[in-house]
Amino acid sequence: MNSNKRELSSDEREGLFKALKTRFEKNMNRHTGVEWSKVQARLEANSDKLWSLDEMEITGGEPDVVGYDEKTGEYIFYDCSAESPKGRRSVCYDREALEARKEYKPENTAIDMAAAMGIELLTEEQYRELQQLGKFDLKTSSWVKTPADIRKLGGAIFCDRRYDTVFTYHNGAESYYAARGFRGSLKV
Repeated sequence: MNSNKRELSSDEREGLFKALKTRFEKNMNRHTGVEWSKVQARLEANSDKLWSLDEMEITGGEPDVVGYDEKTGEYIFYDCSAESPKGRRSVCYDREALEARKEYKPENTAIDMAAAMGIELLTEEQYRELQQLGKFDLKTSSWVKTPADIRKLGGAIFCDRRYDTVFTYHNGAESYYAARGFRGSLKV
């Protein structure tokens, strides 16, 4: 992640817009009735969010529009990569979990990475909404925002899709696996 520089060069902006537009047009089922020109206009008016979308893209998230918030006028982007984003795997849930590990600590946490990227972890509900748009995490799993009462007891939750069914599981928040990352959301 390029956390020192939070602005994109004109070439980076152009590359990001091209990737987003191509993905948008290829996956119209994710955003029926939404026009790319309006999404692009919104992105151009909120250039501070472009850096976060670029971070989602760089880490393998393949962000795409999945909704529109009528109240705020914002477009909602989720990571839509087939598997949990490759650049965000092998992380435990949060900083408290990382510090609790005695040895073999991962390099980062899902919560810290999401905050540094300016995005939010998907909730379980959002994860299930995403799964209505396609089949995701058939080989990987993704941490999701864990309710405070579960986290207080040392746990965290994650989801995946197996046997054509979306499952929610629990693990100690300090656990991490090569096939587990996290998916994020961003409103623009």
